[in-house]
Amino acid sequence: MPRVNGSDPRRMKAVAQRWSSRREEVEVRLASGWPLREDVGRLVRGGRIRSCGTASVVRLSHYDLAMPARKPIVPAGFDPDAAATGDGLFGLDTRPEDARLVVIPVPFDATTSYRAGTAQGPAHVLEASKQVDLEDIQYGPIWQGGIAMLPISRSIASLSKRARAAAEPIIRAGGAAPGNRSHARAIATVNAASERVHGHVASEAERILDRGAIPAVLGGDHASPFGLIAELSLRHPGMGILQIDAHADLRDSFEGFAWSHASIFHNVMTRLPGVKRLVQVGIRDVGAREVEFIERSKGRVKTFFDQRLRDRQFGGASWTAVCKDIIAALPRDVYISFDIDGLTADLCPRTGTPVPGGLSFPEVCHLLELLALSGRRVIGFDLCEVAPGAPDDEWNGCVGARVLYKLAGCALRSHTAS
Repeated sequence: MPRVNGSDPRRMKAVAQRWSSRREEVEVRLASGWPLREDVGRLVRGGRIRSCGTASVVRLSHYDLAMPARKPIVPAGFDPDAAATGDGLFGLDTRPEDARLVVIPVPFDATTSYRAGTAQGPAHVLEASKQVDLEDIQYGPIWQGGIAMLPISRSIASLSKRARAAAEPIIRAGGAAPGNRSHARAIATVNAASERVHGHVASEAERILDRGAIPAVLGGDHASPFGLIAELSLRHPGMGILQIDAHADLRDSFEGFAWSHASIFHNVMTRLPGVKRLVQVGIRDVGAREVEFIERSKGRVKTFFDQRLRDRQFGGASWTAVCKDIIAALPRDVYISFDIDGLTADLCPRTGTPVPGGLSFPEVCHLLELLALSGRRVIGFDLCEVAPGAPDDEWNGCVGARVLYKLAGCALRSHTAS
């Protein structure tokens, strides 16, 4: 670990940022008498400070440096209680380069195996977000933290259509047939398209992280955030994932697709050693080999099956107690992966693979708030599998937009509380 001595905060920040851009930690020794509590509090959020003889030592990671305390982003003349007039997420006009939290839209759903439509999720949620009231009971004015969404990529949307067309014959057949050359060509086409999406997401995430903002993905199918998780796992080795989902998503190349929406966490846990633990909540559809994968993970995958959660509550356990057990299984740095079908099906009737059971909206909100206040840091998140209904049916988007706002509040609050 590199070290630098000195009492000049500007030099300290410059040197530390230079080293942290290499995804390393830097240890800074400050001369005694430097006003640590005030100035370090402005410079870093979550840096570990300890005394060491006549000096103090601050250990800073990339993310610690990136999240200094900031003034709320309040545009002149903006009325948060008025009807939305901006074109951005939640009706805000915050620029991505100014935002503290930046959403990467991923309009891609090549492999959804029951029904397509989640590629339209980003546009659907964006439009519905303009109806979200900006004052939040749990987190206050979340919008003042600075939230923005990047433009929806037309090239990724076009790629999704081509990949979906290639995938549909295989999906209709129930999977790729061994020795079928047409299927093999289609699989190669879809896998290549998926890898291009991962590269796009990772590139956008890298830019967001390098300037100190929190990255998020708005899918798209649940394979969409792999590039973001991969980038975060390099910068935060030992990170954990909180997965809220109806499905375990631990299948190996489901239907022959290496990057299937049903394989996202099999890929994460077998390809990304920087991910220490996966904590799954609300799972109620699972395959035998997925259960075997969980059991053989030696605790690296911890699953809170939906039925077992209900059994505890039926036996008298409070939801607060259940949430605390879930959070206790997570390390300090947490990524949240939220498949909208983790909610009860009445809240997401058009999602790609709806399942009876699931979490209510208040249950999710309570879990996220307890996580935000637990001392852990939410280093990023995704919301996937939101799909529109009929042209005059905005329900799925309305629910998705409110979940997205709660996720943003949780992430921003976790850095204030940590």
